[in-house]
Amino acid sequence: MVPYRAVYEDPVNYVRLEWDQTVLPEWPPSAHAHPIMMSVEDLAYILDGISVREHRIWLQTWLQGEAPLEPAFRPEELALVSRQVAAALVEAQPDERVTFYLSQPKTSVKRIITSGGLYLHGKELHFTLGNWQVLYGIPTYGVIYDRRYPLRATAAKGFDIFFHPNEAVVEQHHGFLDTVLANTRDELVIDLTKMNAGPIALLVER
Repeated sequence: MVPYRAVYEDPVNYVRLEWDQTVLPEWPPSAHAHPIMMSVEDLAYILDGISVREHRIWLQTWLQGEAPLEPAFRPEELALVSRQVAAALVEAQPDERVTFYLSQPKTSVKRIITSGGLYLHGKELHFTLGNWQVLYGIPTYGVIYDRRYPLRATAAKGFDIFFHPNEAVVEQHHGFLDTVLANTRDELVIDLTKMNAGPIALLVER
């Protein structure tokens, strides 16, 4: 399990700071731009711009068309995550990333989960969605993976994520296999200097 510090936790949700092993002490450029103060309103604006669409291969798209875009967060989730992530970024160290876990119990052994994480590197916000509205069956025995590893998918990823405005998205290059397995669009890199929101523009100019 990745070492972490709890920022917020209730019986079904949490926001944490997790150690990021990709940050190397001997290589300062790998450090993230934390701690940093971002307002709840700015974070809500950014996170509200993230949407999700069911991943379809070309044949499905040809037969059925593109699936509709849906918000990554429900209104109540957006309010909670924006508030608690803002608090986490103030505490975050350069070698930490913020992770979140949101769940809705359906039965005593099943719940719907959305989880992921983010960090700021330079003027870019890196956002990963590990799970989105996944129905997770709690195992009777063994490790309960969904709460322990919010960045890991608990099932094959069947979604792509998008951001509006699209011009703020930094394009990434992926291989053919990643495209087939829907692994190309589970992370967004957002260039905050290309955001139209005034407060965010002022933030990145500091």
